[in-house]
Amino acid sequence: MLAQQIKTWGQALGFSAVGIAKAQPPVAEAELAAWLAADYHADMDYMQRHGQKRTRPELLEAGTLSVISARLDYLHDTPDNMMTLLNMPHRAYISRYALGRDYHKLMRKRLQQLAKQIAEHTPCQWRVFTDSAPVMEKPLAVRAGLGWQGKHSNLISRNAGSWFFLGEIYLDLDLPADKAQANHCGRCSACIDICPTQAIVAPYQVDARRCISYLTIENQGAIPIEYRALIGNRIYGCDDCQLVCPWNRFAKLSQETDFKPRYNLDSAHLLHLFAWTEAEFLQQLQGSPIRRIGHTAWLRNIAVALGNGIASPEVLKALKQHLDHPNIMLREHIHWALARLQGDDDG
Repeated sequence: MLAQQIKTWGQALGFSAVGIAKAQPPVAEAELAAWLAADYHADMDYMQRHGQKRTRPELLEAGTLSVISARLDYLHDTPDNMMTLLNMPHRAYISRYALGRDYHKLMRKRLQQLAKQIAEHTPCQWRVFTDSAPVMEKPLAVRAGLGWQGKHSNLISRNAGSWFFLGEIYLDLDLPADKAQANHCGRCSACIDICPTQAIVAPYQVDARRCISYLTIENQGAIPIEYRALIGNRIYGCDDCQLVCPWNRFAKLSQETDFKPRYNLDSAHLLHLFAWTEAEFLQQLQGSPIRRIGHTAWLRNIAVALGNGIASPEVLKALKQHLDHPNIMLREHIHWALARLQGDDDG
């Protein structure tokens, strides 16, 4: 049976799990419309740019009948280590997915290999996606039986938690779909309660305007003052909602060596990272997803983290050395950090 063969091939390629969903009916269309209407997408205009192509696979890729959803685990750390790091104000916390090689290339290559194997077995048209197009990857993964969307909106697997990437293959083959998993969050609200900025405004609803991952990655402007102190030492993304999810006790460490931490980013000192010139930033983070935010946003995020730390002479000196930076937005964050460290709690 081709469907079972696809899963076997996928696992041989290193995917943790592979599932199949039908392209019809539309995918979470009403939920997306409500989320956009509430302005929860902040300035991520691309979320509404493609209309129904995002929720109707056959409009994005003509002839699509089935969607293969693949999971790839990435975690190379333990919850205890992560919790400890979050309480070390002189160290940088970087979302665990971004510590190693950029997953886009690895996932795309694996998905292409799987698609080619399918096409060699049964001629078909296909297209692969790795967070690179208007694709509702989490709702599609739910349909494909890979898990359910938790109250933090991330996909959760009963057997593997949520520390994984997702990728898709759109196919013009009519394959039997897997059974969607039921939601097993129950009455648990751990992710909602732990969120530093209360970005999970209701179960299954995340307001990006408050989310640390959005504020430190997607956002290229100023971080609103009311959230800066709440960011702590998180300089790229946030994992708190996953850290406290009880289902992550079943998560397994990844076997992918490409996802192992590079450049000691899993425990780096803030001052060391703040000292990187733009050339050093680009060189040190070559092949990393972090590189895409650019050096100015990198410095902005670290300035906020330093402002949330300890007012040592070394920290004050490092911040003052950037006061003549040509970017006015960055200078404002440095002024905020200095003011906060020197006794003005409001920055």
